[in-house]
Amino acid sequence: MMNNKKGFVLTEVILMIMVIGLALMMISGQNKKALDKVSVILENAGDSQWSALKYGLKMAAEEEGIELAVVDVEEGLDAEAQKKVFEREIEDGADALIVQPVLDKNDQEVLKKIEKRVPVMLVGYEAEKGETRYDLPVIKEDNYEMGQALAEEMLKDFEGNIEEKKIGLLLPYTDADESCSVLKSEGKVEPYFKDALEDKNANILELSLDSLLNREENTESKVDIVIALDDSNLTAIGEYLASSQPHGELLYGIGQSTEAIYYLDKGIAECVVVPDEFNVGYQSLSEVARKLDHYFENMKKQTVSYSVIRKETLFSKENQELLLTMSQ
Repeated sequence: MMNNKKGFVLTEVILMIMVIGLALMMISGQNKKALDKVSVILENAGDSQWSALKYGLKMAAEEEGIELAVVDVEEGLDAEAQKKVFEREIEDGADALIVQPVLDKNDQEVLKKIEKRVPVMLVGYEAEKGETRYDLPVIKEDNYEMGQALAEEMLKDFEGNIEEKKIGLLLPYTDADESCSVLKSEGKVEPYFKDALEDKNANILELSLDSLLNREENTESKVDIVIALDDSNLTAIGEYLASSQPHGELLYGIGQSTEAIYYLDKGIAECVVVPDEFNVGYQSLSEVARKLDHYFENMKKQTVSYSVIRKETLFSKENQELLLTMSQ
C-alpha cells in the first residue's frame, strides 16, 4: 500500500513538472520577439554594381538577426511613386527603411514624414539641407577623396602635363536630370575632380554619354581622355570602346561592378577608383539595427573608404577581399 502511494505521488510530481515545462514553453513562444524587418530600396537592384553593397547588408543582417528585404525599383521614380513603395513596405511589416535612389525635395519631404513612423537611412547620397533643413542620416562614399584620387592617377600618367589634352567628363546625370541639383555639392565627385586640376590649364568638356558614343557625328565630342564618374557610365563607355575601333582615348573612372573590373583587366580602362560598397551596406544595416534596439539614439552619418586599382595591382593581396565582395 505504501509503495502504491509513493508511486502515485511520484507520478503526480512528474506530471506537474511536465505541465510547468509545457506552460513555460508556451509563454516563451508567446513572448519571443519576431525578427525586425528592414526593407532596402535600390534602383535596378539586380545590377552588379550593387553586389558588394547587398553582400554587406546580408552579412550585417545575419549578425544582427534582421529580416532583410531588398526592393527593386525603376530608375527615376517621382516622389509620388516612391511614396507608394515606402508605404507598401511599411504595410508589409518593414520596421525601418534603407533608401538608395537620388532624392529631390519632394522625395525628402516624403521621407521626413516616413521617418516619424519608422527609422530611415540613406545610402550613397546626402539629402539637401536647404530652407527646409532636412537632416537624414546617410552612409556614403568619400566623394572628395575619390575625385582627388582619380585626378591624381590621371596626372601621373601624363607626368602632370595635360595642357594639350581634351578631357571628356561624363557626369553621373545628364543636364535633363535636374535631380542632381538637389544634392549637396559635397555629394558629387565632379567639383573635386576639377579642383585637383585647377592649376593645370586642363581643357575639360562636360559630355553626355550619348554625345560621346555618337562622336563620329559630333567632332566636338572627340577627346583624348574620358573620365566616368559613376559605374553606369564607366561600364557603358567601356563596352563601347571594347567593341569599336580604337580611337586612342584613355579611360579612367569610378566603379564598383564586376564589369568595371573586367574592362580594367582587359586594358580598356587605365584606372578604376572603387568605393567600399560592402561597408556602405554593412554599416547602414548595423546602424538601423542599433536604432531599432535603442529607439532614442540617433543613427550616425558615416563615410566609407575607397581603393585605387590598376591592372598591375588588380590581383594584389590587398585587393582580393574587395574583389570577393564584388563577385557575390
